[in-house]
Amino acid sequence: MITALHSLIYAHDAESARAFFRDVLQLPAVDTGGGWLIFKTGPSELGVHPDRWESAGEHGRTDQAYDVSLVCDDLEQTMAELAARGATFASGVTEQRWGTIIELDVPGARPLLLYQPKYDPALQP
Repeated sequence: MITALHSLIYAHDAESARAFFRDVLQLPAVDTGGGWLIFKTGPSELGVHPDRWESAGEHGRTDQAYDVSLVCDDLEQTMAELAARGATFASGVTEQRWGTIIELDVPGARPLLLYQPKYDPALQP
């Protein structure tokens, strides 16, 4: 039986990225040895998107194979809490059909998408 989804973030400065997830996002973690932290991320969801699409007469494609995003209940409140702990954002807030989004800077790694969904998340048991 599958019990969770394990996600990986590859960082050019893994120590800084781990410190961010531990200290700024305050995710609980276990040290599996030598500072290799595995963070508890709570409920998860998995979406499968096509790598090519057409919508409203426009075509698109991506070379991405996987993507990781963070989901929150209240984007404005979450942004304020994270900023108070030193977080910065790589973009402004934008509206998408599926959610309200912003890019969250991750020190030592690429930014992560942080969003408040406009759909009822499939996170309920």
